[in-house]
Amino acid sequence: MKRLISVIMPVKNGRNYIQEALDGIKKQNIDLEIIIVDDASTDNTVEIAQRNGCLIIKHEKTLGQVEGKNTGLKSANGEYIMFHDHDDVLTENALSRMIEEFEIDENVMAVMAKAKDFISHDSINQNQVIRKEPYWGCLGGCILFKKDVFDKIGLFDTSIKAGEVISLTMKMKESNLNIKKIDFVSSNRRIHDTNYGKVNKKNEFSDYASILRNKLRK
Repeated sequence: MKRLISVIMPVKNGRNYIQEALDGIKKQNIDLEIIIVDDASTDNTVEIAQRNGCLIIKHEKTLGQVEGKNTGLKSANGEYIMFHDHDDVLTENALSRMIEEFEIDENVMAVMAKAKDFISHDSINQNQVIRKEPYWGCLGGCILFKKDVFDKIGLFDTSIKAGEVISLTMKMKESNLNIKKIDFVSSNRRIHDTNYGKVNKKNEFSDYASILRNKLRK
């Protein structure tokens, strides 16, 4: 049975790495659509996406990655959803491997695989310390969702600027929606000088604190 996967990539000014990310997605041996949500880029991100046959949705002004994910979801045709960062690279047959878990157990609503860090060739600090071993995380390229998840718990909370996937997976657990973890590396995570987490640390800490407060209230 063919299963269409919608890969959603919110991006702004991603020309430095997006082609490599798209190459990794296009090499997956499975039916998919690639939805690029361009967050008012001023470089040639859109042109690269067009050359690669992606569906492109443009924000006329910068709205952020959370709004970008919601925008992509509203246009997705797939039975399954993956969010993908423009600077990371899927491993070979990652999507096929993750789909297997849904076929084994129809009660699984999301599959979480592992990420493996690597230092980008253009990073100023080539000697920085990174995680040596693969790890599970709420990261783009590591979680494949059934689209039904978003019908059950809604879209991403736009009041959160970072850590939105953590908030989503917590909602899934609160709603007793099954997340299956597998010991498989699905994404090579690029470490470079402008990683979102590096340049948005204040937002991340603030959002994590807010998510924890809300959980404690409940």
